[in-house]
Amino acid sequence: MIRQGLGLLGFAILLPVAALAQTQNPPPGEPPQNVRIQLGPLYLNPSLGLTNAGIDNNVFNEPDQQTPESDFTLTVTPATDYWLRFGRSWITGLLKEDLVYYSKFASERSANSSIKMNWLVPFNRFSVTPGVAFLNTRDRPGYEIDARSQRTELTYAGLVEMRTLAKTYVGVTGERRSVEFDSAATFAGVNLHDALSRTESRFGATLRHELTPLTSLTFDLTRAQDRFDLSPLRDSDSTLIAGGVKLDPFALIKGWARFGYRDFRPVDRSLPGYQGSTAAVDLTYVALGTTSLGFQLARDVQYSYDIDQPYYIQTGVSGSIQQQIYGPLDAAAHVGAARLDYQNRIGGAPSADRADHVRMFGGGIGYHIGRDVRISFNVDKQTRESSVSPYHGLRAGVSVIYGY
Repeated sequence: MIRQGLGLLGFAILLPVAALAQTQNPPPGEPPQNVRIQLGPLYLNPSLGLTNAGIDNNVFNEPDQQTPESDFTLTVTPATDYWLRFGRSWITGLLKEDLVYYSKFASERSANSSIKMNWLVPFNRFSVTPGVAFLNTRDRPGYEIDARSQRTELTYAGLVEMRTLAKTYVGVTGERRSVEFDSAATFAGVNLHDALSRTESRFGATLRHELTPLTSLTFDLTRAQDRFDLSPLRDSDSTLIAGGVKLDPFALIKGWARFGYRDFRPVDRSLPGYQGSTAAVDLTYVALGTTSLGFQLARDVQYSYDIDQPYYIQTGVSGSIQQQIYGPLDAAAHVGAARLDYQNRIGGAPSADRADHVRMFGGGIGYHIGRDVRISFNVDKQTRESSVSPYHGLRAGVSVIYGY
């Protein structure tokens, strides 16, 4: 999977500069030319989605022998990207709300809020970009925990970047993120507030070189510290070295790709460390305006609720394709897989080596109404092979998206 990612990364970098430059892109921080709403210095690109309006045949991700429950569900998602001019600077961000409805199981209904804001302040040779993000959600936090658990996440971040050469920038970054689970959130008999509430701190140096007007090469050196107030066994320190490429959203290929090495060292010596590769890739390629290809790759350390296996190495890869069939009609398909390799605590309860496997695939038929509306019928299936909690789940329903 790492080799596949490197192949796509190389393809992106080697695209001819002339081909990339065909699309005009706005200066950093400014809104695109096709922004929908302008109110003085404020620019808005709103969107509205109605997704998963159909049947979920395994609401709680239960094993087959426990007779999984099914229910009618839908999710309504109003959102908007925004840009606000403030002197020479720009404030940008995203406001998003997921309204999740289940007909029979009222306990699974939720309203999930997400707010992101960055403030780009340019000077002659350097820029300052502070940012803040807030998440209040009652959704599953990952592949491992099946309970929809209430939690909040608050992140403060900042970047100070200076231009040292015509196309080369050096900078320092910092981030502090707090993750707080509700005191009543539980899974498999474990109180998630006590097990996984934590504070994450990051500080590092970054180097960025503009290879083309739409392509930047990056190199990052980061020091990380994670601290768990009520579960100090999970405390850890990390050093991460990573390099990659970032592609402007107006290029033929857009997204980013980063590959690196993490030296993960738990503070408690009863936990083994991890020294190995990491990856974060999210690339999209649009060919001739009729075919869209997507590729995602992720590999890194994730924390577990299980005190005897407090963390695991998660490796996941996925791909998607959307093809225009005729006129406003299109078809889409996606497939993905993830592996969760658990690490045993020395002196913990005896347990065999555990590796969970998650597989996802699905597809749908879509119909476009005008430029901004797509109606589709989708079927998605997900399975998890696990010695602890295997399950199979299927969703089928209708989605309506405006402004994607």
